[in-house]
Amino acid sequence: MSVKFALLALLSRQPSTTYQLRKDFDETTSNSWPLNIGQVSSTLQRLQRDGLVVRDAHDDDDARPWHLTDQGHRELEAWWADPVSPAQRGRDEIVIKFALAVALGDLDVHDLVQKQRSATHRTLHDLTRLRRGLDADDIAGRLVLDNHVFLTEAELRWLDDVEETAARRRTPDATHHAPRTTPAAPRERSAR
Repeated sequence: MSVKFALLALLSRQPSTTYQLRKDFDETTSNSWPLNIGQVSSTLQRLQRDGLVVRDAHDDDDARPWHLTDQGHRELEAWWADPVSPAQRGRDEIVIKFALAVALGDLDVHDLVQKQRSATHRTLHDLTRLRRGLDADDIAGRLVLDNHVFLTEAELRWLDDVEETAARRRTPDATHHAPRTTPAAPRERSAR
């Protein structure tokens, strides 16, 4: 997730203080990706260093609103125009963890899957509860939570596959098992 572009997008709507930006971000994402104030502050300082935002002159540092510069507007427009690539999404720790567990070979992958599956089920339960509690008009919150729900459901399916793959690998005659396949679609009869 790019905090940088989230803050630029929020500032494109209106100038805001550091605290207001954090509050707006949390509300936009239905508090599903909470930002701490230090992360917001350090990101804003980098954006200021890079010439993308500026602050008003004011005595009280906390009450000084941030504004987008012309360069900040251009950077945000470029972000809106470019699709997000897989490389921008970053490395997924769970994938790395299980790849290493399988590669090392001396870990109980089944146990790791069970622990992760339990945690993922709790996450899905919490997300579903949050989703049910949204106001009908909170489209942004719905989009964010739906994405989390779909990704969490996909993670559960992936964990099933990890467990099945690791079990086949442990089985002494695993090389004799046919790979799991999806049923073939019925063939159409040719017209004679």
